[in-house]
Amino acid sequence: MTTTAPRDEQLWSRCDGCASLLYRKRLRRNLDVCPECGSHARLDAPDRVAQLADPESFVPLPDRAVRVDPIEFVDELPYPHRLGAARAATGLDEAVLCGTARLGGHPVALAVMDFRFLGGSLGCAVGELITRTAERALADGIPLVLVTASGGARMQEGALSLMQMATVSQALAGMREAGLLTVSVVTDPTYGGVAASFATNTDLVLAESGARLGFAGPRVIRQVTGAKLPEGFQTAEYLLRHGQVDMVVPRHALRGRLAALLAAAEAGRRAPETPPAPRGPATVPTATARPDRDPWETVRTARHPGRPTTLDYLETAFDGFVELHGDRLGADCPAVVGGIARLDGRPVMVIGHQKGHTTAELVTRNFGMASPAGHRKALRLMRLAARLRLPVVTLVDTPGADPGVNAEQQGQAAAIAENILALTVLPTPVVAVVTGEGGSGGALALAVADRVLMLEHAVYSVISPEGCAAILWPDSSAAPQAARALRLTGADLCRLGVVDELVPEPRPAAHADPGGAAELLRRAVAANLAPLLTVPPATLVRRRRQRFRRFGAARSAAAGPSPAAPAAGRAEVA
Repeated sequence: MTTTAPRDEQLWSRCDGCASLLYRKRLRRNLDVCPECGSHARLDAPDRVAQLADPESFVPLPDRAVRVDPIEFVDELPYPHRLGAARAATGLDEAVLCGTARLGGHPVALAVMDFRFLGGSLGCAVGELITRTAERALADGIPLVLVTASGGARMQEGALSLMQMATVSQALAGMREAGLLTVSVVTDPTYGGVAASFATNTDLVLAESGARLGFAGPRVIRQVTGAKLPEGFQTAEYLLRHGQVDMVVPRHALRGRLAALLAAAEAGRRAPETPPAPRGPATVPTATARPDRDPWETVRTARHPGRPTTLDYLETAFDGFVELHGDRLGADCPAVVGGIARLDGRPVMVIGHQKGHTTAELVTRNFGMASPAGHRKALRLMRLAARLRLPVVTLVDTPGADPGVNAEQQGQAAAIAENILALTVLPTPVVAVVTGEGGSGGALALAVADRVLMLEHAVYSVISPEGCAAILWPDSSAAPQAARALRLTGADLCRLGVVDELVPEPRPAAHADPGGAAELLRRAVAANLAPLLTVPPATLVRRRRQRFRRFGAARSAAAGPSPAAPAAGRAEVA
């Protein structure tokens, strides 16, 4: 917003986005967001703290910024003169305001940058203050929230300003090792050394609506490359589509979204306790498959377009879902969704394949077939869950991983392999549910779990019946015969020990009563998760490895497809 007088004297402001003339008091009531076009004006650090922190809870760190001039830089003015002018103009010691506070009732360490102070540039004093804030968070065992607004490293301090990128990053590494949540809130603008360090190497990256983030600014890119930049290049919304940020949040929702994330992190760090009482019965009857039901009929039911999807279950079986986006490498695969939710009041990380109900949704979501970016997004969320000590629930519904050329070029096989390896050693409880189709390695990438459940009319197989028929029969018309031969139904897989429990569905199947199906799934997941919550991490990993070790040839041959296999699986994690 453009103004012409000191803020306390301003009556009117002109929006930089739509040029509307706005009454200043109205604009302030709207958190400095234009009510006409939604453009977010820049906030100074004190205003930002006032908006985020609980009233009267912010306590500045006792550390004062030291004025430094390490290389005695002079351009039109000596560097100390510029520092003095910035201090006089802003009332701040440096380009960051640091302290502790409560946010939504949760203790937090805050470091908020101020673009007014030499463009929010990162110098030695700024790096020191943010590092001390992270060290305070580590000492107090509380999360760290960084609000960034910067043009980059401070040129007047030479290579020492560059070193601050590593200094602050090392402090964040200590937070990560301790399992403490770190969140960056990217505001406009965030560029250069700040963007290439602590603005993007936190556990979660939230971007305020309309914020711009990048290493090089658009003017530099155009000068160097001569390229025409895409529409909306480097804006928060552009970055979300390209997997660089977890979410884009309008200013009015920012405090609430942060409070939800802090609540999940705080719950994960509590000492093991008795699980909260479930909303319904603690157990759910195990389904029994009809002996006369043809496996091909089950395949068709599992693919029914009305069958509940992961997002449907997140809306009905779970509460308070906060979706997290992106693999941080350049893409956000729509075939995989994930984020933090609550199951009977307990925060969990939920990750699942997403198909859709209409043709347009199915195409947009690539029919639930994950790209390498989808598997890497899932991997990032699994590892985040482990650091925050959150259980993981996965919902599997995919015909298989994306088989396209682009997927192969981007390392599909390696992405699946890395997920399987990570789940094998993940030190937090994992419950997987096959809700529809469980196809090949794309399904297993989310299903290496302590407990594997399967909905009554779901299927789980090494290959689709059509694919199997095309390879081993004269043509794909033999798919029904292949379905019977593959032993892909829940009853078959329980006998083989691959699945621990069948979850019943409303009659005739989940698509007929999605709400009822969600309730049955919720009860089953809660009942299977509860006994895992008090198991030490090392024991969880050891039992999970033993679970999958029993599928070796010697044990499989000895056991065979006997009804005793599921019971052995249940005892393994009791």
